[in-house]
Amino acid sequence: MLQRSQTLWLLLAVITAALSFSFPFVVWQELIDNNPVQIVIDAGSNLYLLINTAIVILLAFVSIFLYKNRKKQSWIVALGLIFSSLLLFLYILEMQKLVHPVPALTCLFAVMPIPGFILALVGIRKDEKLIKSLDSLR
Repeated sequence: MLQRSQTLWLLLAVITAALSFSFPFVVWQELIDNNPVQIVIDAGSNLYLLINTAIVILLAFVSIFLYKNRKKQSWIVALGLIFSSLLLFLYILEMQKLVHPVPALTCLFAVMPIPGFILALVGIRKDEKLIKSLDSLR
């Protein structure tokens, strides 16, 4: 059912990953020909970041509605955890290209899908243990 705790964690992952399109991970200013140029790294600034963020959103959203098949849901959540970790790695690689990068406070929107997926996986495992214990009582 959709009222479970992992649904809330997966919704957190969807919302924060979607917000990473609007809010920057890094904002930096450089002087190019004595003109300040602002460099913004967000989910739409690079093709790899765009595709990976879209995959994270899609996996989290799809796994919300797989509550009847917990085994498949746990696999998709684990896959989402891998892709969100890869997304964070890609952000760090993009940040390394700058001279003295300083992450913005809104970089948390790109980081929050990771704990969302982890806590959803914990909730799915608790549900599986509960179902197994109820089946053994019968």
